[in-house]
Amino acid sequence: MNKTLIIFSTLILALAGCGNNDQTNVVEPTEYIYNFQEDSEDWTAGFADYPNEPNVEDFYELEFSHSMLPSPLRITDGALKQAGNNHSDDLFMFVKKKITELVPFRTYNVSMEIEFASNAPNGSVGVGGSPAEAVSIKAGASTSEPLKVLDNSDNWYRMNIDKGEEIGDFANGTESSAYNLVTLKTMNSISVESNSNGEIWLVVGTDSGFEDKTTIYYNKIKVILN
Repeated sequence: MNKTLIIFSTLILALAGCGNNDQTNVVEPTEYIYNFQEDSEDWTAGFADYPNEPNVEDFYELEFSHSMLPSPLRITDGALKQAGNNHSDDLFMFVKKKITELVPFRTYNVSMEIEFASNAPNGSVGVGGSPAEAVSIKAGASTSEPLKVLDNSDNWYRMNIDKGEEIGDFANGTESSAYNLVTLKTMNSISVESNSNGEIWLVVGTDSGFEDKTTIYYNKIKVILN
């Protein structure tokens, strides 16, 4: 093989390699839909912003389970049920999910749509604040797992990550205290970098200023990554 042919062949291989890399760098939008019809679909729960005291979980009535929607909604539809009594005036209740098989160390844009059931009427009044407007709904994404951690300075449990973007509140869109389905969306995509294993964590939660019990049913969570 002459020198000119060797150089040409090498150039063709180099260009082909560049093309393959460019294809690898293209991230097609991926949609995940969780409707919890059969089970929790590997979503788990946590709670934060409350004191580290004996029997505190019982006092705060912290609860999480796979459930059916409450009446008068369609009670054959599955949901994630989460509840807590906000004695701290700042209780954060959250659900989380790990997304796997992503490209490691890549920045992803995450959009989320959350459908949940609320029994808090618009403009309602309660202890410390409205059970509707004083309970904000938040959505976010993180490189590391969202966890409660003990703050030794005040002996309280706090989050190890930012709680996420406020996308709305717990108002049910009616003047009735009957449960009604509400849908909220992120206004802007959330940027997050995957970890070395090609994983990111999703987090959705309620951040409360209402000093009584809130019970939320997550009926559907839709996520788009690109």
